[in-house]
Amino acid sequence: MSTEPQNRGPDGHAEDFGWSLGVLLRAYQGALTGVLGDLPHGHRGYQILSTVVHGDQPSQLALAVHLGIDRSVMTYLIDDLVEAGLVERRPNPADRRQRRIVATDAGTRTLAELERRVQDAQDAVLAPLAAGERETLCTLVRRVACDVRDVRDIDTRKDPCEVADEVLGHTQRPVTSQSRTASPTHSGGPRPAVVPPNRDAAGHVPGAATG
Repeated sequence: MSTEPQNRGPDGHAEDFGWSLGVLLRAYQGALTGVLGDLPHGHRGYQILSTVVHGDQPSQLALAVHLGIDRSVMTYLIDDLVEAGLVERRPNPADRRQRRIVATDAGTRTLAELERRVQDAQDAVLAPLAAGERETLCTLVRRVACDVRDVRDIDTRKDPCEVADEVLGHTQRPVTSQSRTASPTHSGGPRPAVVPPNRDAAGHVPGAATG
């Protein structure tokens, strides 16, 4: 009989993947909050900037589809990155009807520094693993993520912490600055507030049909 202790999730169940994934996601998001705090929209802004610098999406719409972000939400995310001087909208030479999102020199420099900080934060979260194990974990997770890129049924308005809270069984979380409605002075009008619904102990939204 094995005497090795088993890793257990809530209620003492061993190897609870959802619980483990939720805890890891919250730890990762928490670690990144400190290093991405000055970047507009934090981790989501980082994803956009990284994709703009390293990718080759022909338009803002293509960028939104690639990242699984609602196109109306992407508009104000890009607006804020433009205002911060990190990206620009430029005509696509191949199709003048499209606007490409291009990183500025400041945006490229900023990303290089942020990538170093993010790597340090990631290493801290994965500290219990050896270097080779970290690389294997990241490779496997990336493989699974790339295989489920159809995000039509995913609520892209939610940030990762909201998803993690649902996995961990929390009923609600405080509204962050990223989820509040924007100032009316924003050129695109008020931004949609991203507030998770209150749920009862069974996880149901009061008043919603349960089918």
